[in-house]
Amino acid sequence: MKTSSTHKKKSTSKSNDNLRLARQLLGGPLTTRVAKSLERLSNEFDFSLSNGELQFINSCWYVTHTGLIGLARRKRCSGIHVEAVDSLCDSTANRFVLKATVFPSKGSSGFVGYGDADPSNVSSLFRGAEMRVAETRAVNRALRKAYGIGICSVEEIGTIPSPTEKLPPQSTNGNGNGGGPKVRDRLCQLIRQHKLDPELVKAYAVDFCGTKTLREASREQVENFVHQLADWAAKDRNALLCQLNSYSRPAQEVVA
Repeated sequence: MKTSSTHKKKSTSKSNDNLRLARQLLGGPLTTRVAKSLERLSNEFDFSLSNGELQFINSCWYVTHTGLIGLARRKRCSGIHVEAVDSLCDSTANRFVLKATVFPSKGSSGFVGYGDADPSNVSSLFRGAEMRVAETRAVNRALRKAYGIGICSVEEIGTIPSPTEKLPPQSTNGNGNGGGPKVRDRLCQLIRQHKLDPELVKAYAVDFCGTKTLREASREQVENFVHQLADWAAKDRNALLCQLNSYSRPAQEVVA
């Protein structure tokens, strides 16, 4: 009981520290949704905002690679194995797909996550380091699965446009597709055209947007997702299917 009480006090202290720092960084009070989300991440996973384990982007919290590695250390993770998926890699095009398996304990059969990177989904600052980005993304996904973290990691987002980089084209009528079909219609069209599993696409979309449900995602987030999905499906459908399949729960991810 004493240990439980001590842990509860530490969690409350961490939560209060994070909330206080978040108000300073964001320049004012937090919305109820944002505050509750930060409080939950603080209490459940002991993430520290001051240590760079969380970032706030587009009104949502994202965990960082630093935060996930720190969590694995606190949970005494047994090991992480990473390997390249050779059939999906193309070094001449700087396109890499890596597979990471996280073993939370010695009795675990592992939690698998895939990460991909190529010049189209990596910031210009990291061009030439696509393989390392793919590795980080794979490890992050595997760690999030192993420890039940629903929010996306910063490194998985893909490109976060800087002021000098162009955003996906926006229309003047607000539907985000240059006067073409609405975002939802465009997404349905892509699913039919490339014979994708709608449920896996939905799971990927939620993960990409970093929200609990697709309804909570902003129009800009959904537009960016559809833009990436279309680009990826056209360039390498097999790699896209590999990414989508990582959202299903294969037998090897069940802890023994």
